[in-house]
Amino acid sequence: MRGDPKGRSGAGVAEIEDDSFRAFSPPTAIIAASPCFRLSVVDFHFMSSQSADEQFLRRALVLARQGIALTSPNPHVGAVIVDSKGNVVGEAFHTYEGVKHAEILTLDQAGQRARGGTLYINLEPHCYQSRTPPCTDALIAAGIKRVVASMPDPNPKVSGRGFEQLRGAGISVEVGGLHAEARRLNEAFARYIRHRVPFVTLKSAMTLDAKIGVPRTGELQRTPGIPTGGWITGEAARANAQQQRHQSDAILVGVGTILADDPLLTDRTGKPRRRPLLRVILDSRLRLPLDSRIVQSAVNEGAATGDVLIFCSSADEGKKHELQARGVRVEQLPADSQDRPDIHAVLRRLGELEITSLLIEAGSTVNAITLGSAAVDKVLFYYAPIILGSDAVPFSGDAQGSPLGVTDTRIHRFGNDFAVEGYLRDPYES
Repeated sequence: MRGDPKGRSGAGVAEIEDDSFRAFSPPTAIIAASPCFRLSVVDFHFMSSQSADEQFLRRALVLARQGIALTSPNPHVGAVIVDSKGNVVGEAFHTYEGVKHAEILTLDQAGQRARGGTLYINLEPHCYQSRTPPCTDALIAAGIKRVVASMPDPNPKVSGRGFEQLRGAGISVEVGGLHAEARRLNEAFARYIRHRVPFVTLKSAMTLDAKIGVPRTGELQRTPGIPTGGWITGEAARANAQQQRHQSDAILVGVGTILADDPLLTDRTGKPRRRPLLRVILDSRLRLPLDSRIVQSAVNEGAATGDVLIFCSSADEGKKHELQARGVRVEQLPADSQDRPDIHAVLRRLGELEITSLLIEAGSTVNAITLGSAAVDKVLFYYAPIILGSDAVPFSGDAQGSPLGVTDTRIHRFGNDFAVEGYLRDPYES
């Protein structure tokens, strides 16, 4: 691995799929794969205005995206080798379980045809001993003459050293193509490998007047798994929200959300994952009902490996044992000034569990706490053309603190709904 001693691995591609906000567009390629995951390109159309380098580099990015939910805690890496005549002779993408890196799988496919060829890759080639030997050594030995990469590896063990080694061996190295797309693809890895905490996205669905729910009165009909008062956004926006879950290692809510809505908090995309989505609950005093759907659905694989994890600040031992008997993990962490689990202690613990990306789908209190404590890296707010009025539940409570600036904003449309995406912090900063 580029930033973890466990290393990286790779596989061929079975289908083309873009990142979460491009998943609603038609695919640009039709791919057929053999049972051993090696690729054959049936049809691949590019814009005529693209240079050959950009075409092949974009292909590497498309391949890298096939590793979403299959690579963590490693980065998403796709690689393409083109021979001296301009023919694709090998391509692959990284998955964690296969041990071999994408560069090595691509070299294996290309064989002798790699000699004198060009490697296109979205991330700097791996250059140190981990689970596997350095990929740079293999590229040099295979006779690769040119490397075109989108960006340096954010891992301090690698950053720039791989390029330096390749140049020292006489290989031409060009860096920077499709840089912004490549950075977005591995932003979670960058945050994790530099700080050993997950990249945190605060996601919320709200009305135009920033309300996340109707007034919660006893007269409202409640349906398990559906927010009190019903959904705010439409199906297209909610489908995209599921994609956000799919590309995250963990999802976090406060116990208040469980008490109000009884959600499952699962990844319902149906797409493969290397490990289950870890469902994290902040529950200071273990109020989580034993008959809640999330407890009933806990994957009981032992106290250290279940897919439901509660962080508390004080624990009743009887309730703790009852939850653990049902497959729920319970961990007590230091409390903040309000006697809640300290959010930065939560993030550090998740980092120890190799959680690289965390999606927060919480209520007003947790939203305010995480924003006010500078725990959030990115916001993703879905808006519906609705106004609920002053009595409805606000997006954020009173603990948020001073105004926060959001940078690198993008807007995405989902029918009548839209989403605003932006950053509170650069995940690549040291």
